[in-house]
Amino acid sequence: MISSEIGKEAIKKELPLIPKLPGVYRMLNSKNEILYVGKAKNLPNRLKSYIAEKNHIIRTERMLSQTKKIEITTTSNESEALLLEANLIKKYKPKFNILLRDDKSFPFIFIGNKDEWPQIKRHRGKKSKEGFYFGPFASAGSANWTIKMIQKIFHLRVCDDTVFKNRERPCILYQIKRCSGPCVGYINKEEYKRSVDDAIEFVSGKSRRIQKNLSNQMENASENLDFEKAAILRDRIKSLNIIQSSQRINEANLLEADVIAGYKESGKACIQVFFYRSKQNWGNQAFFPKHDPDEKLSNILNSFISQFYENKNVPSLIILSEDIKEKNLIEKTLSKKESKHINISVAKKGSKLKVINQAIKNAKDSLNRKLYESQNNKELFDSVSKKFNLETNISLIEVYDNSHIQGTNSVGALIAYGEEGFVKKRYRKFNIKKKDNEQDDYGMMREVLNRRFKRAIQEKDGFLSFPDLVMIDGGKGQYSVARETMNELGLHDIPVIAIAKGKYRNSGNETFFHNGKDFKFEKNDPTLFFLQRIRDESHRFAVSAHRAKRKKGITKSLLDQIEGIGSMRKRALLNHFGSARAVESASLDEIKTVEGVEEKVAKKIYNFFHE
Repeated sequence: MISSEIGKEAIKKELPLIPKLPGVYRMLNSKNEILYVGKAKNLPNRLKSYIAEKNHIIRTERMLSQTKKIEITTTSNESEALLLEANLIKKYKPKFNILLRDDKSFPFIFIGNKDEWPQIKRHRGKKSKEGFYFGPFASAGSANWTIKMIQKIFHLRVCDDTVFKNRERPCILYQIKRCSGPCVGYINKEEYKRSVDDAIEFVSGKSRRIQKNLSNQMENASENLDFEKAAILRDRIKSLNIIQSSQRINEANLLEADVIAGYKESGKACIQVFFYRSKQNWGNQAFFPKHDPDEKLSNILNSFISQFYENKNVPSLIILSEDIKEKNLIEKTLSKKESKHINISVAKKGSKLKVINQAIKNAKDSLNRKLYESQNNKELFDSVSKKFNLETNISLIEVYDNSHIQGTNSVGALIAYGEEGFVKKRYRKFNIKKKDNEQDDYGMMREVLNRRFKRAIQEKDGFLSFPDLVMIDGGKGQYSVARETMNELGLHDIPVIAIAKGKYRNSGNETFFHNGKDFKFEKNDPTLFFLQRIRDESHRFAVSAHRAKRKKGITKSLLDQIEGIGSMRKRALLNHFGSARAVESASLDEIKTVEGVEEKVAKKIYNFFHE
């Protein structure tokens, strides 16, 4: 029997000490874990409602039954409380809040305005460099496609400064007419700057002027019998038409807007966000918030919006599929955050309703795919349990793999797979610390499992919860080491299986080991394909972690071993010469020409390589 009296008593105890101010409250359990984060215009009045109401919904009853303590933070107004609530929910992910999952920064297109020869590139993260940022784009693919089209139309460079400064002949992008070859002087600065300005205008939505300008240039080239230039301009106009038709100047004429639509079915919801900028559709992204199965869609949308925009730029217009209860408060808060007027509206007729209906259809399709995948995964988990005679139900599998080259840059990797697919936030890599283990596959496996599970047993910060099954990429030996390590940690109840490829390392002939027995699958068994897929993902992650570590070791060049060479000088040297090997073969006079490298330091560098 669930009793909410425990939580009510905790609230009663704190109420006399809580000021009548706006703010945020946190409900904590006996382990000081945050169960729920809420906000209020008047904290005591909001908390009193938990005590006064007799018939709470089941979720609230469960929450109160686990609440042992209340913490509050006051704010100067309700808008601050809304932003703080969103921040704390995203930070602590309380189990009784509606949670926005898979939240991430979106890519932008960046064109610098301080460079002599500006580069166009994809950008994600803080906008620290001075220049023009266009976005957000829904995905890296969408941003890359737009960059590719801009290259075709305006022939801007995409190479980084080190490559640009050290080229003696143009790269293949010049040959396929996607770059004007500024690296080798095939275009003058004034003409290149005009191309950059045109590209900026184009991405800002002013494509008609650009098209007219290109048409005039093509006609002039034809009249002057410069047919080669006319053909290049014709191809650029074609590319311009392609990008216009593909990104669709939208019917609703949305200059700067986000279209957000939700769809709920079978206790789960999908939120689709479409990005419209410069009258163009810059893609869409699906989100699957975590929420109570009985939660209303309008409440899910309400929570989603406050969390989604907590760390993102907000457009002037947000169009929703249905009304939300805190529309005015969110509008006011976002307007204050962005220092401009933000309008949140619900599409009810005309072209905006068409756009919303399209977004709802996308949300429905995405949710149906997600529900199908979840059901399919449950069936696969059941099949794994049945095949290996496991006594526990599976909803989360962890897979471990190691990667190294002759004992160097050794890395252990962990990936996780749950009912909704790969759980990227649970991925971990382990740099092997013990020297003896670097060339010992068994020792590496033992170290990785010890470090991963000891942290969970001791409940250290950031520990991962236990999986239902551990899978090892390896044979009998790896299985024995893994099972022994897990037993030593007291984790006898977590099953372990190992997957080993056949004699000729051929996929499809895998042997599995569990509890002293060998297991085989039919070659066309869906469960075998599933286990191969998650094994392959663990291998991919391990290899990419190993390569990153190796690359980092390589970039820790000989320059790092020279006393007095900091990051600024190292960057200047690499930008000037292109590589540490080129610095090694440079003369003293050449080293002295590098900006920031005075004669004393230049001698030190030269002597390091030549003594």
